Amino acid sequence: MSHLLREHAPVTEAGWREIDTEARERLTPALATRKLIDFAGPLGWEYSATNLGRVAELAGEPIVGIEARQRRVLPLLELRAPFTVSRDELRDLDRGAADIDFEALDAAAQRIAVAENRAVFHGLSAASIGGIAELTTHPGISLGDSDFDRYPTHVARAVEMLLSAGIDGPYGLALGPECYTGVIETTERGGYPLLDHLRKIIGGPLVWSPGVSGAVVVSERGGDFLFESGQDLSVGYDHHDADNVHLYLEESFSFRVATPEAAVALVRP
Repeated sequence: MSHLLREHAPVTEAGWREIDTEARERLTPALATRKLIDFAGPLGWEYSATNLGRVAELAGEPIVGIEARQRRVLPLLELRAPFTVSRDELRDLDRGAADIDFEALDAAAQRIAVAENRAVFHGLSAASIGGIAELTTHPGISLGDSDFDRYPTHVARAVEMLLSAGIDGPYGLALGPECYTGVIETTERGGYPLLDHLRKIIGGPLVWSPGVSGAVVVSERGGDFLFESGQDLSVGYDHHDADNVHLYLEESFSFRVATPEAAVALVRP
């Protein structure tokens, strides 16, 4: 029996298929980190810590003449986003209804995607996770208020900083929602879309990244940013009552910045 306890939920196989499909469709566009950094796993719910390959010296000698060292690890972080589905809606789904109300599931998917993106790009100190934008060794580049026409200059400067540090491309660009919207809506002089210009500069993906503040240019060469998945995002069962089935989205992961100089943060005021 899985720890997700799906077997105990009053949900039919058809219901679970529809719930899983809806969750996947909502999560895929929002999980920006997985489009830009190295992803390893899933390694299973029981997987609890990432090996850092380092040790800490222990004070004293447990036995005379014996030196003691302790392996250092990074415990995995668990994220859970609860939501409910109406039992009436599930019954209608089994009758063949196509317009099932999954509003609470959609909101939960957005919350957990934002939490994952924010942990990777801006860190989560309580879980000992340092974010890409906070650990970079390069000074941040100010984006200004709303002058999107200058974004190619800022991104080109970020790429030049990475090249000067010996960090090869191609590069990826994570754009927070406000930045992404401005880029999409902007056409440069001559009618050339700003989005296409930025893609030519970075040579890699340009990604809508909810949870990211400003934007971040990262190297796509591999090995610089390490995301290790224990359990990948899954839907589990908590309990039910007469009206609703209480479910949740859950994942476990660790994240490490192996090369802090492989990213440049573009900072909004």
